[in-house]
Amino acid sequence: MEACILRNPSAFHVLSSLFFTLLLFNSITLTSSANTSTISLTISKQFIKTSCNSTTYPGVCYKSLSSYASKVQTSPLKLANVALTVSLKAARNASSTITLLLERKGMTRMETSIVKDCVENFGDCIDELQQSLQEFKSLGGGKNVAFQMANIKTWVSAALTDEYTCSDGFEGQKVSSSLQQQIKNYISNVAKITSNALALINNLSVTDIKS
Repeated sequence: MEACILRNPSAFHVLSSLFFTLLLFNSITLTSSANTSTISLTISKQFIKTSCNSTTYPGVCYKSLSSYASKVQTSPLKLANVALTVSLKAARNASSTITLLLERKGMTRMETSIVKDCVENFGDCIDELQQSLQEFKSLGGGKNVAFQMANIKTWVSAALTDEYTCSDGFEGQKVSSSLQQQIKNYISNVAKITSNALALINNLSVTDIKS
């Protein structure tokens, strides 16, 4: 067969043309698919940016959520869910970091007591964010959606209060300024992320939840 094709230049040219046509088609298809994916990701990121503009800390909001664009797409419900997940992760990280401060030598009894209270506050905060996420996952499902949303908002608000309570514990106390600033920096970051999550949850409509 191979010898036959070689003796028949016409057949060889036909097969060559067919081969290169297939290569070109595959290349165009792959390029088109890549372009579509890029456009879709751009739209998702723009959706996140626009949604974040309604929060108190839009810059922090976009920075913490834009990497989840492919997961969020253009769904307000998915965005709120991701924001809540990111908030929980940030709270856990802050809690672990603050807990490590208890191992620092040279702290006064007052400083140790305040840090312990802070760790306890973050423990409550984490529990409340976990409860809100659990409720979020079961939204609808034959349950009263309005009641579920009220629970979620209550828990996230309580988590935010616990975060600020940790920071307030330093007010008026004789505490190392470096220790105080260090913990306040951790709390500030988590509180901003949690505040943004609450704002995105508050912006959800019944249509968003049922879609």
